[in-house]
Amino acid sequence: MTTDNHLLPPLDGIVVINAGQILAAPHCATMLAEFGADVIKVERPGTGEPNHGTISYVQENRSQRGVTCNLADPRGKDLFRRLCERADVLIENFRPGTLEKMDLAPDSLRELNPGLVVTRVSGFGQTGPYRERAGFDRVALGFAGMTYTTGWADGPPVRPGYMVADYSAGVFAAMGTLMALRARDVNGGAGQDVDVALYEAIWKQSGTHASQFFLTGENRERSGNYWPGVVPAEQWQTADAHHLIINATTQGTFVRLVEAMQRPDLLTDERFEVHRDRRRNYESLHEIVGEWIGSMTLEQVQHLLDKCGVPATKVYATSDVMGDEHYQAREQIVDVPSEQHGDLPQPGITPRLSKTPGAVKHRAPTLGEHNREIYGEMLGVSDEDLVELSADGVI
Repeated sequence: MTTDNHLLPPLDGIVVINAGQILAAPHCATMLAEFGADVIKVERPGTGEPNHGTISYVQENRSQRGVTCNLADPRGKDLFRRLCERADVLIENFRPGTLEKMDLAPDSLRELNPGLVVTRVSGFGQTGPYRERAGFDRVALGFAGMTYTTGWADGPPVRPGYMVADYSAGVFAAMGTLMALRARDVNGGAGQDVDVALYEAIWKQSGTHASQFFLTGENRERSGNYWPGVVPAEQWQTADAHHLIINATTQGTFVRLVEAMQRPDLLTDERFEVHRDRRRNYESLHEIVGEWIGSMTLEQVQHLLDKCGVPATKVYATSDVMGDEHYQAREQIVDVPSEQHGDLPQPGITPRLSKTPGAVKHRAPTLGEHNREIYGEMLGVSDEDLVELSADGVI
């Protein structure tokens, strides 16, 4: 990806305090950091956040600077307030009410910094009867209805293989933060709170489930690889034992699939002539397509489908992703340094901006790595005071 060296990154000059931990909030902070924000990671002295030093920590806190701060100590609270006084954004994912109990409520922080945006990520949100419930990715998936619909019709619910709620909430949190910063710019400089619930990040992606239940009184049930009404669309096994996904649900793509299969008779078969017919007879159609795919290798069938413009791909494992030329060409595998593990391959930057693209600035911080740099240069704390604060477990 090329960039114009004369252009500043989109978030240049924005200072973010990341008091989040584990995944969703740090993921949000990293997205902001890689588009120019100066993100300061705040962790507890001695231990850091629960997964400090893991490969997850290394990935989700890259491009950030790090300090330690004991928020249970009055001197630590004072340092934290002073950081927030100089910041544009505070990101946190404590259980709702925790900041308030620590006398660090967003409104109190805005007494010194009226423009502060406070982005709050939690399992169930800052309001409502469940606000104080603990929440993690898997719990959010279940509460949002995704787990109920995932799996085979004759089996139990199954969790997805990715941390969908955490990462989705991180993206929504980043989007909400940018909206709040824009609102601050156009509305006289006032900050506000951004409230992101893990379950809502998933529920927002549920499609028409609510409307369908309202109209029919029926839940969307588990159906394995078959999505009701979407035909032909499945994953079939090739002759060399790979799994291939095809999605040819519009009339145009179905015609192109038939062309690739060299089966023009399917276009005049009364079972498959229009999409309504294909929905009713999807099992028969899927069997025909599956037999055709099973007669060829992955390379052979992918070539034919690509030639005819049919959406299709092998079901990729991580090893496939790591070796794929398209991922490499779009810089979606980046090597990022770490203290414990050397260079680690990680997902690249999303989204891609043509003139001011994001960038991985540096590795994730070690515990308290930038205490002197940030407390000294930003807040003016003397070296002698820093030594005392460190000895007392404040930083």
